[in-house]
Formats: sequence, C-alpha cells, structure tokens
Amino acid sequence: MTSLESLQQQLKTLRLSEVADYLPTIIRQAETEDWTYQVLLKKLTTYELKRRNEKQIERQMKWAAFPAHTTLDMYQLNEQQTLSNRQMNQLSELNWVDQLFNLILLGPAGVGKTHLATGLGIQAIERGYRVMFITMEELIRTLKAEEITRKAQIKMKRIRNANLVIIDDLMFMAMDQREANLFFHLINDLHDNASIILTSNKGPGEWGELLGDQGITTAILDRILHRVEVIQFHDEDSYRMKNRTSIFKGESVQN
Repeated sequence: MTSLESLQQQLKTLRLSEVADYLPTIIRQAETEDWTYQVLLKKLTTYELKRRNEKQIERQMKWAAFPAHTTLDMYQLNEQQTLSNRQMNQLSELNWVDQLFNLILLGPAGVGKTHLATGLGIQAIERGYRVMFITMEELIRTLKAEEITRKAQIKMKRIRNANLVIIDDLMFMAMDQREANLFFHLINDLHDNASIILTSNKGPGEWGELLGDQGITTAILDRILHRVEVIQFHDEDSYRMKNRTSIFKGESVQN
C-alpha cells in the first residue's frame, strides 16, 4: 500500500470518504498551484461538506417520492391567473414552512396544483427541509398497513418526521370510519410539527363527503385551517387545455 493509499484509508476510517476519493486529484492540483497547507485543508473540507450536502439532497429526493421532477422554474406562471409574481416569490421563500402554515391548492385537473406542490417540495429539500409526497390513495393504504408491514412503518415514520408533507388528490376516494380515524390521527400528529400541502378538486366545505363523519371532518379542519393559505385555481388556468396537442395539426393549441 502506498502512502497515498494509506492516507485515503485513514480518511475513510474517519468517515471522510468523499474527500478520500478526491484526494489524488486535489493533491496534484495543490502541488501544481503551490497551495499553502491552510488552502489545501480548506479545499478538502469544503469538498467533503459539499458532497455530503449533495448526497443528503439525493437521499431526501428519493425518500420524498415525487411523481415527477417538476421544479418551480418549470412552472409557467404567465399561463394562469391565480398567483402573482409577488405571491409566487413569497411561497418560494418558504417562510410559511417555518411558521407551520398549511397550503390548500384547490381546482380542477390540469391547473398545475400537483406541479406547484412538487416544485415547492423540491425547493424545500434544496433548502434543507425534510419533505414527503404521497397521494391520498397511497396514504390510506400505508396507514392501514402500518401495523403489519415494516415498509409502511418506515414510510409513516418519515412522514411524521417531515417538515413538509404533501398530500395529493384529497378527494380521490371516500373513506370508511376506520380510514377517516387513521387520517385524523395523522393530521393530529402533524399539527404544530409540520406544514401540510393538500391538493383537492373540492373545497374544505365538501370534505365531509370524503370523510363520512362530520365530527372527524370538523376536527381535521380545525387543525388544518388553524394556519392556512387557500389558493383557488380555475378552469382558465388549465395547462393541459392551453397546451394540448392537436391530432389534426400535430402541435400545441393555444386557447
């Protein structure tokens, strides 16, 4: 084993694996550019911290399980009439997550609710927050399986430990009594501990249809609406209608 290989092994023993792999390259650069010891150490520690942060973001992105990598930069703000540039900037600053505010994104399919929620989630991960994305259908399945499967237990633990939880398609399916109770207990666990983004095609006043129990509905709304911003999208905001592909012309149609 060469002295360089020995040094790399020592760095790995100290759990500095990123800089250990990078060591031959940075030593050559240090020798070529006549770095001082202080500059060399600064370069090594900066690289290690940078790679650790990148890997942490990669892990958080994987755990978040977004349906697509749709960032805020990809969000076509000029094609909808609901949010102003100022409001979008305020959302992207994420101060509302620190304040434990919730967001409810309402509107029909195709207006960009899931895109906006995902974009905010990705932005939050890049800022160091823990984020989980889950559809309402998958959430109910996971809650019901939590008592019997390790996979469900791990996912629910990540959801309860998240800073931001995104629940997509709230009105997708009706719940029975047990499912509504499980959902209530999750919202209760998250209350005062995390921010929640809910996307739905129906407003809170209609959620009783989903939950089937007015008492549970009231308790859930009490926690979600305590600190909330409701964003209502409309049909004229629909990306899918404005940019649909025509079978006759083979190109996007602008309404």
